[in-house]
Amino acid sequence: MKPFLRQQLARYADRLGELEFLLSREDIMKDMTQFLVLSREHTEVAAVAGRWTRYQQREADLATAQDLLSHSSDDADMAALAQEEIEGASAELQQLEVELQRMLLPKDPDDARNAFVEIRAGTGGDESALFAADLARMYTRYCDRRGWRAAIISESPSELGGYKEVVLKIEGEQVYGALKFESGGHRVQRVPVTETQGRIHTSACTVAVLAEPDEAVAIQINPADLRIDTYRASGAGGQHINKTDSAVRITHLPTGIVAECQDGRSQHSNKAQALKVLTARIQEKDRSERAAKDAAERKSLIGSGDRSDRIRTYNFPQGRLTDHRINLTLYKLLSIMEGDLDDVVQALQAYEAAQQLAALELGAGA
Repeated sequence: MKPFLRQQLARYADRLGELEFLLSREDIMKDMTQFLVLSREHTEVAAVAGRWTRYQQREADLATAQDLLSHSSDDADMAALAQEEIEGASAELQQLEVELQRMLLPKDPDDARNAFVEIRAGTGGDESALFAADLARMYTRYCDRRGWRAAIISESPSELGGYKEVVLKIEGEQVYGALKFESGGHRVQRVPVTETQGRIHTSACTVAVLAEPDEAVAIQINPADLRIDTYRASGAGGQHINKTDSAVRITHLPTGIVAECQDGRSQHSNKAQALKVLTARIQEKDRSERAAKDAAERKSLIGSGDRSDRIRTYNFPQGRLTDHRINLTLYKLLSIMEGDLDDVVQALQAYEAAQQLAALELGAGA
């Protein structure tokens, strides 16, 4: 294990002792707010310290077994036992090191949140709109695999059955943490249904993934800065949706950011949902501006975060998906379009973890 990791883990062990002392004090126990804060930290620190203790125990076991093996050349049975212990301890140490590295990585508090996924057709006309529908279906199928709930809250259909724009709300465990890497430009190469001569066309869509705001800490929007318009919804929904002005469009005047919702049966529910989307978009704008400033000083973890970046290519003639940020190529495109995104998501998460670990090591050496 690298020295900087040992230093970090030693600090966790020291902090655990400090927390146990603090939690035993009467004044802390009487202050419920501070007690809960320290208790939550204690739970997290104890988990890391416990795995670190186990790592040190197995290191000692390995050293003992190696010493025993070096002194048992005349005893085959003892040498065999020592070798077995060496192999077992070495394997467990590797597993523990991976676990500890993961536990030391900084956590994005938004990872556990629900998310809005916005898909917009780009270059390519009708074919781009059809690809937007394919992406929406891909994400919906992926949600089914993960046991998440996905619902369309806003849509602008195209003439051929695609989407000029569609917004999904996805609810479940660790949604944003899995989908946040989908933000960016998605390029498709295939023969469009409208192509009569069999030529391959290239089209593109943009995807933006926004964490659902935490109402307790969400930014405060001045009602005077909002323009709220109602209109008659279009699309699926039966007779009711076409007879009432239940759809809501909200414009944030200072930024020009717009959000709309038409899936609900009442104007009130659509307004509430549109406000959530608007807040998420404003917070994402703030997040992007902060990331842009940080990127001037250091490299971003994955790409630049610019939604205009081409992050991925879907090549249907070759059955190939390529994620350009991590040079990942998979020849299982049809399966991926059916929602089999696990390999892609896990590879991106692993890349982020490696980058975070490198930043952690650099910071420790500074």
